[in-house]
Amino acid sequence: MSASSSTRNQIQNVSSIQDLLSVPFDGEVNALCWNRELKGDFLEIVKKLQKEENIVEITVEDLSNLQLSEEGKIAREIILSDWKALTDHGASPILNIIKHYERDDVLPTFPTDVYSFHVDRSPIPTSTFLCTYYGEASEILPNQQAVQKVMIPKLRKELKKLHAGNEEGFEMFLRDHFFDLHYEALTKSQLIKLGKGQLWRLAVDHPESQVLPCIHRAPLEKKGESRLLLIC
Repeated sequence: MSASSSTRNQIQNVSSIQDLLSVPFDGEVNALCWNRELKGDFLEIVKKLQKEENIVEITVEDLSNLQLSEEGKIAREIILSDWKALTDHGASPILNIIKHYERDDVLPTFPTDVYSFHVDRSPIPTSTFLCTYYGEASEILPNQQAVQKVMIPKLRKELKKLHAGNEEGFEMFLRDHFFDLHYEALTKSQLIKLGKGQLWRLAVDHPESQVLPCIHRAPLEKKGESRLLLIC
């Protein structure tokens, strides 16, 4: 993970999962990272649980029932430990094996799928947690190096055509269809690649938030390589 000093200001490293769960976002900081070097064979888990579907949801029972090598067992214990800590915190983690996500082609110039830089929104105070155990990791786009796509004149014009309604209801239309959550990187922006095994907590757009929501996106997967992702 490399970035300029200005982009690093929005990321704070912590040394434990307890700190990840408890340290508040403050000032420019809207992303917390528990940076760790993982041991274990996560690919073994992917190979044993992968199916034909593009996205497979893995349960605790699925993991627990696997016959694994010693390295595979180490990987499993790490996942289960993260899962328990997040669940005890009140989160609802989901473990997925991902070949690729579905793409959005309703408006080709304005995709709203997870490959587009976006922020998460919630009606209640919460955070987004994620960890890529295997495969390509997600990316963060620094807030100061991004522009909200609905504010780009040519895209806004296309959205108004799609809306085909009066000006009064346009802003609600943008919100209802999640267009206002998406961002475009400015020229020479410095994307921050999240590392494998790092457990992240990202700020979400919610009514009580004191910081900007963290702009992020799913990576384009490498051909023939699935991702093993925990997210909630």
